[in-house]
Amino acid sequence: MFSKDGFEWTKSQGLRAGIPSIGVIQPSSNITNSDSESVFDVIVIGGGYCGLTAARDASMNGLRVLLLEARDRIGGRSWSSNIDRYPFELGGTWVHWGQPCVWREIARYQMRDQLKDSFDYSKGLNEHHMKHSGGLSTMSHEEEDAIAESGLAKVTNVDGDNGRKIMPFAHNASYYPEVVKYDNMTVADRIAEIRDTLTLQEVTSVTAFVLLCSGGTLETTSFFEFLHWWALSGYTYRGCVEYLIKYKFGGGQSSFAIKFFQEALSTTRLKYAFNSPISAITDHGNSVQATTRNGKTYQAARLICTIPLNVLNTIAFSPPLNAKKQAAADTGHVNQCIKVHAEIRDPNMRSWTAVNNTGNGLVYGFGDGTTPAGNTHVVCFGAQQNHFEPDDSIDQTFSALKGLAPMDIERVVFHHWSKDEFAKGAWFFPAPSFLSKYLESLRERQGNIFFASSDWALGWRSFIDGAIEDGTRAALAVKLDLSTPPVSHL
Repeated sequence: MFSKDGFEWTKSQGLRAGIPSIGVIQPSSNITNSDSESVFDVIVIGGGYCGLTAARDASMNGLRVLLLEARDRIGGRSWSSNIDRYPFELGGTWVHWGQPCVWREIARYQMRDQLKDSFDYSKGLNEHHMKHSGGLSTMSHEEEDAIAESGLAKVTNVDGDNGRKIMPFAHNASYYPEVVKYDNMTVADRIAEIRDTLTLQEVTSVTAFVLLCSGGTLETTSFFEFLHWWALSGYTYRGCVEYLIKYKFGGGQSSFAIKFFQEALSTTRLKYAFNSPISAITDHGNSVQATTRNGKTYQAARLICTIPLNVLNTIAFSPPLNAKKQAAADTGHVNQCIKVHAEIRDPNMRSWTAVNNTGNGLVYGFGDGTTPAGNTHVVCFGAQQNHFEPDDSIDQTFSALKGLAPMDIERVVFHHWSKDEFAKGAWFFPAPSFLSKYLESLRERQGNIFFASSDWALGWRSFIDGAIEDGTRAALAVKLDLSTPPVSHL
């Protein structure tokens, strides 16, 4: 089935909106007329991993659940499209057994054997191309890794131990209060502090890697949050590669997400409606009402809101969000990542990687698979820095791809997250001071409304793991809240 989301370009068809996905749900609703009059135990807004986890857990806990999703599919900012028997990952992609919540679910659904390695250096070009102000440097992957490890070690070494002393507990990043000072610093500030110790190649490598992580600019990327990612990945560049961009599902992310949805459905306690964007959420004190854009209203005792941060201020809350929540929603996060897939004719590019720090629209790319046609699949990333709109000009997209390496392009696939009204950006990455000001407020319930999102998870914040973490938290909180007997005032 085809989703309205995503774009595909081929030589024969040109650029087309809408691509296939097993995450598209049909029928789009299982709500009956009698259900419309019901008061559910909990409404879950959003069918990404956070909402899917919350809906599944709540229904497994015996609650009557209504899942409302704006899109025609599950997955939110993590979904895949199988085109000509090959999965293209449009959003969040990689997982790792060191991510505890996601691995719990992989084990639950017996998908351990379905992981694939994005990298294959066993044959082909086996080169890294680095473009910087001094020109093009071509090197081995061992040299690539040594430069990245050296540069990132210098950037993160704020305590003489590459961040291990200042942030020893990655899932409680602010354990030592003195680390919070780094939330007032950008990555650009940190690079400027140590610029004399960095080589041109190290600056190029670090810049590309930071932009890959944050999707922003060096001047808008919180150094604290970058340290947090570094700590989560074991305080090494090799750990970052292993945890962040190495292991993916052979069948695509949607093959994982559908398991959550199917298990929730199997309880017979889940009702759902897709293509149902929310316009308003009203807390009446004894119940909560969700109103869709087309005027449908639904009632529940509690509501779990998993709407992404950058979209939160488009919903009319009554009573209004508290001051800090509203300020956070109005501020948003900085990630405007561009993620573009290309199917190219050269099989030798399977072992190619590249970074470009010369103003190209795409800064980071690598061979990510081989299609059934024998072509190489490469995935490339851009950021707010040198941002462009891939669907506005396919020629500009080709130019950005070829700015990383010469390519004979057969197919291009992408999702334009910046223009997506239900995301307004990619995964969460904050500007300086955001977490210090707003993290705890974002996590707080407000009346009968519980707020859950990967955007304000504590561990793998902004990752699929973080989404599952916070969906689990919210579902349990609602269960406990509804099972607590009212306090007698006699």
